[in-house]
Amino acid sequence: MYRVAPISAAFATAKAAEIGATRYSCRVFERQFRHGTVDSTNERAFAALAAGTARHGDVHVAHEQMAGRGRRGRAWVSPPGEGVYLSVILMPAAPLAPVALTTAAGLAVLDAVRALGLSGAGLDWPNDVVVGSDKLAGILVETRGLDPLRPHYVVGVGLNVAQRSFPADLTRERGVTSLALHGLTASVRSTQDLLLARLADRLELAGVDSRRLADDYLAACGLRHRRVRVAMGAEIVEGELLELSLEEGLTVREQGGTTRRLALEFVRSVQPL
Repeated sequence: MYRVAPISAAFATAKAAEIGATRYSCRVFERQFRHGTVDSTNERAFAALAAGTARHGDVHVAHEQMAGRGRRGRAWVSPPGEGVYLSVILMPAAPLAPVALTTAAGLAVLDAVRALGLSGAGLDWPNDVVVGSDKLAGILVETRGLDPLRPHYVVGVGLNVAQRSFPADLTRERGVTSLALHGLTASVRSTQDLLLARLADRLELAGVDSRRLADDYLAACGLRHRRVRVAMGAEIVEGELLELSLEEGLTVREQGGTTRRLALEFVRSVQPL
């Protein structure tokens, strides 16, 4: 079961706006569906899309997820009341570039946690929010059975807020952290509201200035003009990362001076050398 919650006071005075002809984003998320325990908020969003009840800008929020997912099907541990677990439905008039949505969402989470005082947070390719090497938040952007005439996207976010410990099988895979472990006492609800405000800003920017979005992303990852190793399927490319374009890909200058443009859809990982 769920209930439709009124928008928070922070959003109540905002005006909804369509961003260009594509409705790339919404300035206010007008409907929030607050769930208790669910499989995942992305699944609840897709269920609403399948039922024909979804609207552009709907937000599905959960108290707990039993089957939260990250990229490549990895599980996202979602204990009750200790994190932000939400998904936003986007139903633009024309298809969007998923990489732009992923970049915007990662930067939005980073903007939010930095605003809360976590200045040491950054991004790890492609969209993990990290503190050092420890993962703080993850993004999952999905579309299913995309119809070019009726495109839809679900932007899922999981952000660790109040956790003081994590399952051993999770920490064996990689370091994990939370806002609480860095001394921040923000509530889950206030963190969620701040995150949605920053997400609205970044989605708007994605629709009008992808160049700035790409530049902000490289700055957040600390990769511009760094020597990197790029994994593309079975191929490994090493060189200096010169530029990121959300439309054209990564520009890398290899050791012999050859410059290559690498399409983002084939890039599996980017690691600094």
